[in-house]
Amino acid sequence: MTLRFDVLIIGSGLAGQAAALRLARTRKVALISKRTLEDSASSWAQGGIAAVLDNRDSIEAHIRDTITAGAFLNDARATRFVIENGRRAVDWLIEQGVPFTRDEGGYHLAREGGHSARRVIHVADTTGLAVQNTLTSLIRRQPNITVLENHIAVDLITGGKLGLNEQRCHGAYVLDSTSGEVLTLGARNTLIAAGGAGKVYLYTTNPDTSTGDGIAMAWRAGCRVANMEFIQFHPTCLYHPQAKSFLISEAVRGEGGRLLLPDGSRFMPRHDPRGELAPRDVVARAIDFEMKKRGLDCVYLDISHKPAAFLAEHFPNILARCLELGIDIARQAIPVVPAAHYTCGGVVSDLRARTDIAGLYVAGEASCTGLHGANRLASNSLLECLVFAEAAASDILQQPAGDLPPLPAWDASRVSDPDEEIVIAHNWDELRRFMWDYVGIVRTTKRLQRAQNRVRLLAREIDDFYSHFRVSHDLIELRNLVVTADLIIRCALRRHESRGLHFSRNYPETLPRARNTVIRRRPRRGLED
Repeated sequence: MTLRFDVLIIGSGLAGQAAALRLARTRKVALISKRTLEDSASSWAQGGIAAVLDNRDSIEAHIRDTITAGAFLNDARATRFVIENGRRAVDWLIEQGVPFTRDEGGYHLAREGGHSARRVIHVADTTGLAVQNTLTSLIRRQPNITVLENHIAVDLITGGKLGLNEQRCHGAYVLDSTSGEVLTLGARNTLIAAGGAGKVYLYTTNPDTSTGDGIAMAWRAGCRVANMEFIQFHPTCLYHPQAKSFLISEAVRGEGGRLLLPDGSRFMPRHDPRGELAPRDVVARAIDFEMKKRGLDCVYLDISHKPAAFLAEHFPNILARCLELGIDIARQAIPVVPAAHYTCGGVVSDLRARTDIAGLYVAGEASCTGLHGANRLASNSLLECLVFAEAAASDILQQPAGDLPPLPAWDASRVSDPDEEIVIAHNWDELRRFMWDYVGIVRTTKRLQRAQNRVRLLAREIDDFYSHFRVSHDLIELRNLVVTADLIIRCALRRHESRGLHFSRNYPETLPRARNTVIRRRPRRGLED
């Protein structure tokens, strides 16, 4: 089946939904969701949205905090662009009806690690969920938006694949996971808003949908990818056998939470003068160091010195979830471990969210705008989603109308149903384990080379599987995870220093000049330049 739209949006998190709503007044939009509109990494965001909303704060201070956290690798123009548009982005969400938490002075602003001021507007500790629910209700009432839930993009349709001279994106092949049919979705403009790649690691705070799909598709289509070595490990993921990927928000430390060893002593002041308010990369490495040094399964985050009423007001979701697991955070410390949390690199884009391919845009965690540098400052991610969703929509609305070339249907005539699904499950598990062991918080060249050898063996096996068997949801995700893992390893091997989230025992020093790691495919051999 072939369907045609003005705009195709791949991904239904904040970036995708915000762009869809801005475009739908005058354009026919298809919004692709791997599961339902409510299932995205955006909806899991607890902390909030960083923006300069207080007269005691300033644009320059927010920029300075962002660049300091980013280890001075940030793009200056992109950083200023995002932060200067922060208030407008928040105002737009307020206009849509997002119920941000208030106090006697207006909206309550939290302070998180790495920030020099209170500037994080939030909805208690479930900001992402509240924003997603608000926008989802608007999306479902918008007649110009066709929502395709339980659909996963297979690959982009480009001029090169159609035998045309122009390098332009004309849509994508998309699998209906329910029926098994691959649809051909044509569009003059396509926005990748498919999120990050946390599921490439064994332990992650991300939902199961975060498999690097957008990054992998754009790479296969010929886009440059940058800074994939910078994977942010959130310092505080709840350590409990029944707690799958449950995040303990940065805001807990921002409100006075203290990190403790099992004997009750603090350790962060020994690692950084900012203590628990140091940026995430510093805190994650400190926890990793203490756990390995002492053979610990976890460390502890203690906020029990705060009044119970304060905790109930500011962290109701964390309080409730921990109580379900027998942990009363008003009386006892929370066991925590680091976990893969955010992909700071991604598909290279400009200030209009444009990629290297005409008609193809990217926004959100799948992108590399230059905002995050070598480490994302807390609560800048939802802000980036909003600002670049608007930038993409604005640019798309300025594009002249154009006809699409004939788009061939997906050819499944030469493939058969897979004979052994266990191959996919086994490879998925193997990939995530060796990425955790060899490409984690602290790296060595030898570990990275081992990981590269193993990921390339997996890639050959999966490519062979993909060529001979009918595509499935799990196979598409595994294929994308292997591509993404390879990109992370390639970038990590190229960086001969330690900076931000990338720490190498072989290159512990930081070079005087910060440089991006940018890789591209050679058209015929599929290798980076």
